[in-house]
Amino acid sequence: MLIKQVKRWWVTRANAARWKAVADWAEQRGGVFRQTRDARGFQIEQSRGAAGVLRIEWAPSQRSYIEGHELRMRCELGLHPDLQMMVLARTLMERLERAVFEAYTDTLKTRVDADTPEEMRWLVMFAKLKHFPNKLLKERWGGLGVNQEVVSAWLEGGLSDALLQAGESLLPAERPFVLMVLRGNVYLRVAMAEPTLSEIQSLVRLLETACRDAQRVNTRLADGGPWPTTTSVAWQSQPSELN
Repeated sequence: MLIKQVKRWWVTRANAARWKAVADWAEQRGGVFRQTRDARGFQIEQSRGAAGVLRIEWAPSQRSYIEGHELRMRCELGLHPDLQMMVLARTLMERLERAVFEAYTDTLKTRVDADTPEEMRWLVMFAKLKHFPNKLLKERWGGLGVNQEVVSAWLEGGLSDALLQAGESLLPAERPFVLMVLRGNVYLRVAMAEPTLSEIQSLVRLLETACRDAQRVNTRLADGGPWPTTTSVAWQSQPSELN
């Protein structure tokens, strides 16, 4: 027991130096930085961000399609709970589509169950976006949601340009990346073997852009109504650290 405690102390101390730049940045933004209990990652809580309450985690992946560690973020905006949209790397979308097909045609399962992440369930529940703001965006990214008009509206603003810019170097085609709006929040999930301050800063800016455009869509729908919804119990989520 004592040996384990000493080992954890050394790991925690080493990580404090390893992640000092990230911790300092978080503090400058008014956030609280802390290592996870197992010292295998960290969390940042920021009560007042540019686009709402923000939580950032770098830790072992919670998704089978991401190996090793991932960076995940949640921005709490209080959007309408029926606003459900997703943008993801096109290569990842195609991989998940194959996985869904294999899982639910080659086994005895006949429905998408509650243990399947939203990313995969939505591929079954929602039609994929056909009309993108431009051809380059469609080549690199996939989109789907409660209906195509809503997702298209989400991409009409700065988010489209932000995704194109990120695709040039930050988010290469083969890097798993998901951006989602659900439960009134905006979520970002991306593969990240080792956290770097520059990448985290860039991804936070991307998330903030997505949040502002999600708020714009939310306001437009709230003013114009009625809400475009499709009732389905498959939308209920499996609890996780960021949910």
